[in-house]
Amino acid sequence: MKEFDQFKDKDEGENSDKKKNQFTIIKDDSTDGHGGYGVGSISLENMTPVIVDPNEEEAFVDMGALHARSKVEKRVRFKPDRSEVPNGKLYWIVWVTVDQRGGNPCYHGVSGSELVVDREIRRGYKSMPEHVNQMDKSLKGRFAVEHMDEKSKQILGDYLRDFKPELWENTDKELKDSLGVQ
Repeated sequence: MKEFDQFKDKDEGENSDKKKNQFTIIKDDSTDGHGGYGVGSISLENMTPVIVDPNEEEAFVDMGALHARSKVEKRVRFKPDRSEVPNGKLYWIVWVTVDQRGGNPCYHGVSGSELVVDREIRRGYKSMPEHVNQMDKSLKGRFAVEHMDEKSKQILGDYLRDFKPELWENTDKELKDSLGVQ
């Protein structure tokens, strides 16, 4: 009888080798010539959402943001009108894509999307078209952080530089200049 993965005993050690932050939406290349389901789909395997919180002066990875389920977004009803959240706190979801450049891994695309959240009234503001467009820019290898405030850019730049210094070293100077971090 075939044993399915979800019914296996969790103590068999199979989960000990898995990464904690592993998250895949679409695995492998769907355009390998078969012409079936998934052709033309995009892969988000190399994209990671980083939440920048200028209020607490921190940045952190939150994979839940790929499905609008980040720590910041949970239990909040989002409205398309920013005026409905006058006392909200500013956050940024920064879409970071990692890829190869000259045979070395680097930050290939970095683009930020604004998020305003008021925890007291459990309401927030975000523009879904903006989030999708910023994700697309990141996937295409563009750096779109000029619309972010200086404090948030500094926090993001420090985080990316310290997270994996070898990625930062291989990254295009354009991003370093945009964030003001060398």
